[in-house]
Amino acid sequence: MVDSDMLIPRPRRTEPGVGAFAITPTTRIAADAASGSVRLYLQQTLRGSTGLPVRDADDASDAVAPGADVIALRVADDDSLPEGPRGDRSESFRLVVTADRVEVTGGSAAGVFYGVQALLQSLPADVYRKGRVGSGPWTLAAVTVEDAPAFAWRGVMLDVARHFRTKHEVMRVIDQLAAHRLNRLHFHLTEDQGWRIEIRKYPRLTEVGSWRKESQVGAHVPGPDGELVVAGKDGRPHGGYYTQDDIREIVAYAADRFVTVVPEIETPGHVRAALAAYPSLGVTGEPVEVWTEWGIADDVLNAEESTITFFQDVLDEVMALFPSEYIGVGGDECPKVQWIEDPRTQERIRELGLEDEEQLQAWIIGRLAAHVESHGRRAFGWDEILEGGTLSPSATVVSWRGLTGARTAARRGHDVISAPDDQVYLDYRQSDLATEPIPVSIVLTVDDVFAFDPVPSDLTDAERAHVIGGQGNMWTEHVDSARSLDYQLFPRVAALAEALWSADVTGPRDVAEFRGRLAEHVARLEAMGIEYRHEAGPFPWQQRPGVPGRPHTRAERAAYIDAVTANIAD
Repeated sequence: MVDSDMLIPRPRRTEPGVGAFAITPTTRIAADAASGSVRLYLQQTLRGSTGLPVRDADDASDAVAPGADVIALRVADDDSLPEGPRGDRSESFRLVVTADRVEVTGGSAAGVFYGVQALLQSLPADVYRKGRVGSGPWTLAAVTVEDAPAFAWRGVMLDVARHFRTKHEVMRVIDQLAAHRLNRLHFHLTEDQGWRIEIRKYPRLTEVGSWRKESQVGAHVPGPDGELVVAGKDGRPHGGYYTQDDIREIVAYAADRFVTVVPEIETPGHVRAALAAYPSLGVTGEPVEVWTEWGIADDVLNAEESTITFFQDVLDEVMALFPSEYIGVGGDECPKVQWIEDPRTQERIRELGLEDEEQLQAWIIGRLAAHVESHGRRAFGWDEILEGGTLSPSATVVSWRGLTGARTAARRGHDVISAPDDQVYLDYRQSDLATEPIPVSIVLTVDDVFAFDPVPSDLTDAERAHVIGGQGNMWTEHVDSARSLDYQLFPRVAALAEALWSADVTGPRDVAEFRGRLAEHVARLEAMGIEYRHEAGPFPWQQRPGVPGRPHTRAERAAYIDAVTANIAD
């Protein structure tokens, strides 16, 4: 049996009971109609790891008035469930374990699912294995657990453009998020270095844009003249993309686990893969290759109406595949040099009555956001979309350059998703050890992520209400395998889940107390097959000796962020 005080995220209320419930060959699972998919999930999980049949209960009424030896799942409109964000109870749950039965009640099927996650964490860690390694006992201590999330948006952004991940690897990440009660996968599908989604109207996006001839290895390093140069490339083609049926499969798989997949198509920068496929979209119109370097290519979209139409068409196919309320339109790190130097772009700025290149970027984003909104969806983009001052009030801002974007967006009436790089960028190095693989930027430890608060401290209550949650961002320039992805994500994702689900609602954060629970939780990670970073540092096979990184101090990073966000600070 596992102590209920060992759950991650930490629940709002636990009350130990008397005795225990054993899952045996005669145990059945009952579910009301709304909880049917959760019953199937629980059965599949338990059958694989325990070998027990956990059959359906004979009488569906057992879900409402459970008999003995039953695990009952049901949705209820129950005001006694704890409130989530803005009074919502759809993700709230109550888990009651007695010696006779188990009851999981949720405000919706999502709440039931999260109650099941608490149930699974209350069993021995081997319950997370795909096959049997022992015969049990599979025993739950008697307890009542009540819980609800602090934030509605609890996510991870996965960049599959720099390094492609197969659909099975993506679905594995979805399983990992679901087990930690995270409910958004921000799917970063396009970049300078690759286009990863089939668009049937424009087949060259994947025929040409989905692969590059080689990849940079490591970060840029100072050359003989002090300028940063590429240290080396691997000479190996890299590519891959998702067919539209692959996307449907990923979306459906995630929906069964109450994870919403939120797509992002980058514009007007980070588009070189698209320009390689269709050069007429660019400022110069000249042929280019899918980029083989990391960083930011100068190549950007032109501002012609035909280019806007092209990306509206792309978004139409994207929206047909993803039921997500939110659709990402990018907007970050858009170089202006081509626009400044190009006579036609300068003429276009005058035609549109705009003042400068920042307003041109805002115009492009605004056109695409309006198209998204015309389909009943909401556009979201990185905090650079605040530049130019013309953003539609319905647009949602992802604040990544610290929390400056979050403050400005909330004060201007925009909803906010906080993802500050100095708190939740999961590609950043995890220690000062020389053995950290390709060390990027500042040190970001488990403790740092645990302390993450997506709401800036200097907002009014009305402004704070615009912060709908947060996410960790997993950029993959230096993460080229599922194994290295595991290393970067865990155990920091467990801390992220705690920061976004529990936050400060369950009481003051206590990192030592969390560390105690995490020490138990790593057994679950091991059972899931997650090759997480151990506290002592990377194993030899997790290291990348001789591959240069780009480490910064916190002071250096803060100074840079202050400089690049000065134009959006209110």
